[in-house]
Amino acid sequence: MKRLFALCMFLAWTGVMLAQTKNPVTDVVKGALARQQKNITAAIEEMPADKFGFKPTPEQETFGHLTLHIIESNNYFCSTAAGVPEPKSELKDTDSKDKLLAAVKDSFTFCGTALDKVDDSKLADPIKDYSGKDQPRAWALIAFASSCADHYGAAAMYLRLNGLLPPTAKKK
Repeated sequence: MKRLFALCMFLAWTGVMLAQTKNPVTDVVKGALARQQKNITAAIEEMPADKFGFKPTPEQETFGHLTLHIIESNNYFCSTAAGVPEPKSELKDTDSKDKLLAAVKDSFTFCGTALDKVDDSKLADPIKDYSGKDQPRAWALIAFASSCADHYGAAAMYLRLNGLLPPTAKKK
């Protein structure tokens, strides 16, 4: 009787665990999305509005351009991963901090909604990347996660060059 009970408990636990991992790859990316959304948004909020035109060197882009790039990247990678239309906008890197910040928040909201539509069973499906090259759908998820890390690192560098601490460097 004890063995039967233990077997039933094991099977029930296994069923629960399998049900929770229907989309393990996408679930990991969604976890990264929550963390990156918090950090990237906080970094953009930290930068003063009058510093959105700041360039570390003449060859580099402005902080406003980095912000616009984050918006465009989020929208592109998340729409590509989910197979849904990409939100379009007429934003410019010279738009106000408030306008760019609102669009960053919107792009992360879009990503959350789009990633809810991704099914890991379709990650091998062919898609075209931004250069027209064939890729598996998984490419868009991996590119999104890595671009978020890159974008936060760049934003942190811009903040530090202006004497400001990035959100993750602040004491709690």
